Formats: sequence, structure tokens, C-alpha cells
Amino acid sequence: MAKETLTPENFEERLIWIAIVWTYAFYLVGGLYVLGPVLAWILFFYLALKLFLQQDDLPPEKKIRIPFGVWVWIIAMLVMEVALIAGHFNFDLGMAKTIKSSIGWAKGWALMAIFPLLGCLQIRPQILYRAACVLCFQTILLFPIFFLAYLLNLPETPFVSPLQAIGGPGPEFFALSLYEIDPSSGTPRWRLFTPWAPALGFVANIYFIFALKETDPKWRWFGLVGSVMMCLISQSRLALVALVSVAMITWGLSRLTRPFLLFLIGFASTISGVFAPMMIQFADSFWEAFKAARADSTRVRNTLGRIALERWRNEAPIWGHGIVERGPHLVEYMPIGSHHSWYGLLFVKGLVGFLALAIPMVWSFLEMVVKGQASSIARVGLSIVLILFLYTFGENLEILAYLFWPGLVLLGIAFKEPLRNPFVRHHKEE
Repeated sequence: MAKETLTPENFEERLIWIAIVWTYAFYLVGGLYVLGPVLAWILFFYLALKLFLQQDDLPPEKKIRIPFGVWVWIIAMLVMEVALIAGHFNFDLGMAKTIKSSIGWAKGWALMAIFPLLGCLQIRPQILYRAACVLCFQTILLFPIFFLAYLLNLPETPFVSPLQAIGGPGPEFFALSLYEIDPSSGTPRWRLFTPWAPALGFVANIYFIFALKETDPKWRWFGLVGSVMMCLISQSRLALVALVSVAMITWGLSRLTRPFLLFLIGFASTISGVFAPMMIQFADSFWEAFKAARADSTRVRNTLGRIALERWRNEAPIWGHGIVERGPHLVEYMPIGSHHSWYGLLFVKGLVGFLALAIPMVWSFLEMVVKGQASSIARVGLSIVLILFLYTFGENLEILAYLFWPGLVLLGIAFKEPLRNPFVRHHKEE
């Protein structure tokens, strides 16, 4: 029997398919940083129009409904903007900087709410899975070119797109990068279509989870191989930890109602009591080896975090400083609070901003765990939440939302999943 061809069926699916499958084309012209926010706001107004024109006699499966979990993200990200305005007001940063920062919010934190909201449209998760696998396949085909550029000692960054003129976090978001040399080890690493190498590992983890759900064996293997390859060439420690741990944690958390797992947990608790000292020693050794693998990077990150916490406590505990500030020479002039979402939020948006991310993250985790006992899509959503949580300790989420947005769309789709009886096995899953 011939396999059914998976193709987009409506406007929203076509836009999403094009945005993912044509990632490298947009990257070549420096347009990826522009693409993410533009896609989000176009589909946001499209959804708003459909919602406004929605008729009462539409079949339930065709109606747009916004689940509570999406509302949690919407309200939280609006609070982010309130914190931004308050921080600017408290430090007399002026109207011009407030407007500029609000535009930055519309291209960053706002996407954390808009893309889950777009999951309320008629978007099939299979479109996201297949598109991700196609992009991974393209990466497998194109990587030899990037590797050859390193062997031939070509310029690391041949050009920066003129689109940089529209404004953004930095030139690396608009640059064509063939490879880069890790200053601490002298070895090559690749970031491909992302602004820095660890961000590639972040995106690769999202696509790895998608590839696991692809039903076509050929595309599934392309997706798995391509995403693992991206994690490896990024040389990101966090990417490898997430790659190994997220799928296993999701497997366990989504089977909490299964008797065999409860028995296994009880048995493991007994065994862990006997081997606790050995396990603690192993964990300490692993953590020290993890930090030593990139000692300079760990030192800079830790120092940035200490500076951010100290200045947050002493200068702006509630609303934050409003904007990022350049760090001292000790941290290689990197922005205070960068490389860490929680430190960054405390410094820039204070305790209010911290809670505006923590609350939707906790809610999403709990909802996905409960729904994941009976829903395949919710289990993917749970994996996305776990990846986002892990990367809050290594990246500033808002600055990379334009890249990992497919995971946010899937999370929105998972929020629509009905709450089923977790003690009933559902043989036919999504």
C-alpha cells in the first residue's frame, strides 16, 4: 500500500511548512531573525480575524477555542511588558528607549505567548514533525559544505546581511557563518543557521523530539540522525545532556499511573538508599567534569550570574533595571544576566519578570504531565517544556524564540488536548 503524502492543507499549515523547510534559504539572506516575528504576528492577526468572524454553527472541531494553558502564557507575557515599562520608568530611561524595548518585547517574549496561541489554529502536529525531519535531512546534505569550508580555511563569516539595518540583538543574528573556532580548545564547531553554537543544540533537541514522533521510517531516521548530528557539531554540553535525559524523563513522567512503573519506582527507591553515597559521588564527579569541559565558559557564566543577582537585590528587586547592561572586562564585556534566563529576568525585569516566566512554566509542566498519561501529543508537549526548562539555565529564551518556535506551536496544540482518564489505555493515539 502506497504511503500517503503529507502536505499542508490550509493557510496556516502552508506558512509554517515554508518557514521550517526553507530555513536555510532564509538564513542565506539573513532573514531568519525577521521571519520568526513576522510569521508570528501575521498568523496572530489571521487567528484574530477568524475568531472575530467565527460562527456559532461551526462544528466543534472547526471552532477556535483558546485553552486555559494558553491564557496563562498570554497573561504572563503581558506582565513581562508591564515589568519592562515599570523598569524604564523607575530608571528614567525615556520614551525612546521604552518604545525600542517594547519592540524588542514584540520580537521576543511576546512570541512565547503568540506561538502557543497559534496552536489553536487547524495545524496538525504531523506537519511540524515532517517539516522538522526535512530540515534535518537538508542539514545532513549541507554539512559537508560547512566542513569543507573549515578544511579550506575559508573565512569563518563571509558576510553579514544588510537586513541587520532593521535592528536586532547583534550582527551574529544576520551573519552567514561557515564554522567557528572554539577559543578555549582551538577545535572547530558549527552553529549553522543559529546565532551561536549552543543555540543549534537547543533547536536540535526540539527537532529530535519531533523526529521520534514521525511515522514514516525514512523521514524519522533522517530526523534523528540530523538532529543528533547538530547536537554533536555544536559541541554544546547542555545539548547532549538534554538529548539523553529529556526523552527518558518524559517516558517516566507520562506513565505515573502504570502499576509497573510505580513498582519500579519503589524498587529503585530501596536500591538508591543502599547506593546513595556512591550515586552522590558520581553526580558530583559528573558535575565537576561537566564544568571542566568548558572551564572558561563556566567561569564567565557563573560570574555573570553573581553580578546579576547582587545588583538585582541591591538596586531593583521588584521591577528590575528595564534594560540589559554591558558587563565588565571580567566577563569579557558580555551583557549582565545573559546566558541564563532566570538571572537575566531578575536583573532586567525583577521578581515580577521572574514569576512571569516561572508560573507558566510550572503550569505547563503540570498540565502536560497530567494529560501526558493518556495523550501522545501532550507527551511531546511535556518534552518541549522540559527542554525549555533546561535551557533557561544556559540561554535567554526570549532571544531565541524566533528559532525554537515550532516547539511552542506544538505546546499550544497540546494545550487543546482533552483531559482523559489516565487509567484507561487509549490504543489509538495521535
